[in-house]
Amino acid sequence: MSTRIIAIVNQKGGCGKTTTAVNLAGSLAADGARVLVVDLDPQAHATLGLGVDPEQLDENLYEVLAEADGGERLAEVIVPVAEGLHVAPSGIVLSALEQKLAQERAEARTERLARALDSLGDDYDFVLIDCPPNVGLLTFNALRAAGEAIVPLETSHFALQGVGKVLETIGLLGERLGRTPSVRVLPTLYDGRTRFARETLAEIRSRFGDLCFDTVIRGCVRLREAARRGLPITSAAARSNGAADYAALAAELAAGDAERAAAEPAPSRGELREVVVEYRDPRAEDVRIAGDFNGWVPDRGVESTTAHEGSTRVWRKVLHLAPGTYKYRYVVDGEWRADPRNPERVPTPVGPPNSLLVVR
Repeated sequence: MSTRIIAIVNQKGGCGKTTTAVNLAGSLAADGARVLVVDLDPQAHATLGLGVDPEQLDENLYEVLAEADGGERLAEVIVPVAEGLHVAPSGIVLSALEQKLAQERAEARTERLARALDSLGDDYDFVLIDCPPNVGLLTFNALRAAGEAIVPLETSHFALQGVGKVLETIGLLGERLGRTPSVRVLPTLYDGRTRFARETLAEIRSRFGDLCFDTVIRGCVRLREAARRGLPITSAAARSNGAADYAALAAELAAGDAERAAAEPAPSRGELREVVVEYRDPRAEDVRIAGDFNGWVPDRGVESTTAHEGSTRVWRKVLHLAPGTYKYRYVVDGEWRADPRNPERVPTPVGPPNSLLVVR
C-alpha cells in the first residue's frame, strides 16, 4: 500500500484538529501501521501532545521548509515517539516561514512539504498533517501534499454554519493548486446525553451524507489528560471512551482505503446463511453494523429495516454469511458498541471488545 497523506484541517480553532492528529496516529500505530505526524502548527501542540518539547530541539520543520533543498533533511528532524509512531516537530519559528519565502513564486512555496515527504519514499503507511487554524502558506503546503483531508467538526450550531466555508475554501485552494484532496467530515466533541447534540449530529449527517464519517468523537476528559501527559490516548487510557472512538476512526479509515473498498468480496467459504440480528434502543437515531464480513464499513452489504415496539425502536439487520466466525460491532449514533444481546465477545487492542458471531 502506498503512503496515505491526510491533512487534518479547519480554519476554526478548538474543534479537535490536534486531538485527532495525535490520537488517530496513536490508534493506527497500535494497529501495526507506520505513522508520521507532521506538525505544521507553529504552536507545536501536536509535538507537545506526543511528548516532545520543541524548546529542546535544535531543528524542526522550519529547517526543512525554509530552504529550497531542505526537503532532503526531513528524515533528520523526525523524532520517534513510540513503536511505529514518529513526529516531524514544529516550533514557533515556523510562523516566520511565510515572510521567509515571500519573494519566491507561489507554486514553489506551496510544494515544499510535498517534495519533503516524497524524500521519505514508502517509509510510512500514514502521514497525518496537523494544520494551523488559518488558511495560509502552511495550510496550502498541507493540501498540496495530501491526497485526503479530514475536517473535524464540533457538534454545535455555530460550527455547522462555518464548515461550509471550510469546504468551499478547500475547493478554491484545490482550483488554485491544481489538485483537490478528497474530504471527509469528522463530528467531534459530541455529548450524546443532550437532545441538542443528537439533533445536530443528525443534521450533520443529513447535510454531508457520505462525506461524514460514521465514527463520532465524544467529548472525553481523558483526551485532555492524555495531552497534558504527552501521550496518545491509546497509551494513556486504553479503555476510555476516547480510545474507543479513535480506534473506531482508525478502523473506518483503514477500511475506507479506495483499493480495499473497491475490491471484490473474498470467495465464498460455502453456502450462504441468512443471519438476522436486532438492536433495540428507545433513544437511538441511527444504528448500523460493521464487522470483518463487510470490511468494517458500517451497513455495507447489509439489509436493514426499522420498526417500533411501543417506545422502543428496533433495528433489524439481515446478513448473508458463509459458515465461519465473525467479529462485529454496532455503530449507534456514531458510537461503536458491542452487541448487548450477544454475550460472546473478544478483546481488542484498544477500546471495548468486539462481539463474536458464529455461523454454522
